[in-house]
Amino acid sequence: MQHKQIADVLPHAFDGVDLPFLGTKFSGKVREIYNQGEQLILITTDRLSAFDRILGLVPYKGQVLNQLSAFWFEQTRDIVGNHFLSSPDPNVTVGRKCRPLPVEVVVRGFISGVTKTALWYRYSQGERLIYGIDFPDGLRKNDPLPQPIITPTTKAREGGHDERITSAEVVEHGLVDAQTWARVQEAAVSLFRRGQEIARRGGLILVDTKYEFGLSPDGEILLIDEVHTPDSSRFWLAENYAARHAAGEEPENFDKEFIRLYYAEHGYRGDGDPFPLPADLAIQAAQRYIHTYEMITGRGFEPDEYPIADRVRRRLKEMSNQ
Repeated sequence: MQHKQIADVLPHAFDGVDLPFLGTKFSGKVREIYNQGEQLILITTDRLSAFDRILGLVPYKGQVLNQLSAFWFEQTRDIVGNHFLSSPDPNVTVGRKCRPLPVEVVVRGFISGVTKTALWYRYSQGERLIYGIDFPDGLRKNDPLPQPIITPTTKAREGGHDERITSAEVVEHGLVDAQTWARVQEAAVSLFRRGQEIARRGGLILVDTKYEFGLSPDGEILLIDEVHTPDSSRFWLAENYAARHAAGEEPENFDKEFIRLYYAEHGYRGDGDPFPLPADLAIQAAQRYIHTYEMITGRGFEPDEYPIADRVRRRLKEMSNQ
């Protein structure tokens, strides 16, 4: 989409909607959730979160996240079950209700990142035993790892930060039982490899990602939340990664990492309140999100109408009356 098209809707970017006819709303950083008994209705807003803080709004971001996750749920259901049931609106998912595991499963294929929980940040501070894994001296930022590794974090409470934890500590602290955690780790690595394979077909490298899992009432492990989106994952352009890396340059990214880098370069890494997201940066982010969606899915992005709140309210009202 053109710069002007996105700029025109920037003042109307979607910051959420109140739907009393669906009951009580729970608001996360990006999604708003309504409990409907055995199902949840998840509404994805245009809010952009980084460093565990909401920085601002990015037009069409919610639609990209919701539709891209729906694509990945379909592409990975042979690896592990998921919560996805339907999408009555481009920003809405109806999902199976389950008990979320209290651990975010981060899978990394490269040593990268600028946040305080990122692998490269800790390594650059002199650490060599990170997340219970020994790393050798001499690694450079954005080097590939010999094989994907899992570096879990505990889920942050509202206003807090994710906390690093080792895989052994997940079990030792009683967060997840040993058998379930083993199955989750196996599924996560398989999901990551599938993600890398499909992303590479579209010209992208899946660098690292975050998965969330839950348990259904009958004990089935389910993939929940979002999958391989520019919010939960880091993507690089494949065609020039090797040349840029050899030259000591940052890879060309297709996610929100460039926003993290911008904030880090301006002295913000998550402590205190962030400065507002600049409008031009929000528009650039929208273009990257849309481009990522098109490269991965091979489909053209079809933006739905704004204002989103009115549209979502109307469509979910119709669904609730059926």
